[in-house]
Amino acid sequence: MPNQKISALVITYNEMGYIQKCIDSIEFVDEIIVVDSYSTDGTYEYLLNHPKVRVIQNPFKNFTAQKSFALKQASNDWVLFLDADEVVPEQLEKEITQVVNCNPKHVAYWFYRTFMFQKERLRFSGWQTDKNYRLFRKSKVNFSDKRIVHETLDIDGTSGILKSKLIHYCYKDYENYKGKMLYYGQLKAKEAFNNHKQFNYALLILKPLWKFLYSYIVRLGFLDGAKGITICQLNALGDLERYRELQKLKQEETWSSIFKTYP
Repeated sequence: MPNQKISALVITYNEMGYIQKCIDSIEFVDEIIVVDSYSTDGTYEYLLNHPKVRVIQNPFKNFTAQKSFALKQASNDWVLFLDADEVVPEQLEKEITQVVNCNPKHVAYWFYRTFMFQKERLRFSGWQTDKNYRLFRKSKVNFSDKRIVHETLDIDGTSGILKSKLIHYCYKDYENYKGKMLYYGQLKAKEAFNNHKQFNYALLILKPLWKFLYSYIVRLGFLDGAKGITICQLNALGDLERYRELQKLKQEETWSSIFKTYP
């Protein structure tokens, strides 16, 4: 069979310092499309002047909506979808091209990821078995509308797992990662609110505590040293923010209902 063409897709917002490595690592594909959420740090200008990139600006609603929009832009059926802080190493590149060109039986493939804490590898802290769909056929998948963060795919067919790992530069600095966890927590709260999940104070207290203890002790975060403490604390902060935001949304809903009842 002829070589299968691959479209690489990335969504961005203020990713200078990381998007360059990502783009450099995927120049082996036939098409690179980046959907940018109106970056203000030079990301858009960098992409606009890159000879191998087609960049489109689109307002950000949530991760699922943005990635669904990006998927529609791909010209080819095989799609490699990356985050802007992810890098495809040479061994994974070879595996990707081999898989899509050898009459694959699966329509989607999971990638395991190597997490980088700045320039050092994060080996534990709950991330050691993390995997995401990153390679799939456009005609056989859709991003599930049930989730707006940590999005997943609805797949018409079977899935496989690639052996080589993607490199994920998850931790740039403390404030950046903290901001990311707080934002994810807010989106998870909206997701829970939309699914009619109820708030209670026990979850507000116990869930963040359990998140830290599970990641730090059960998932061996203590073996990552100071890095493990930092990551586990900030991940727990994301859970705390989720329930604080859910409480706020429920309170707003209650007051809105009262005002409608008594005009």
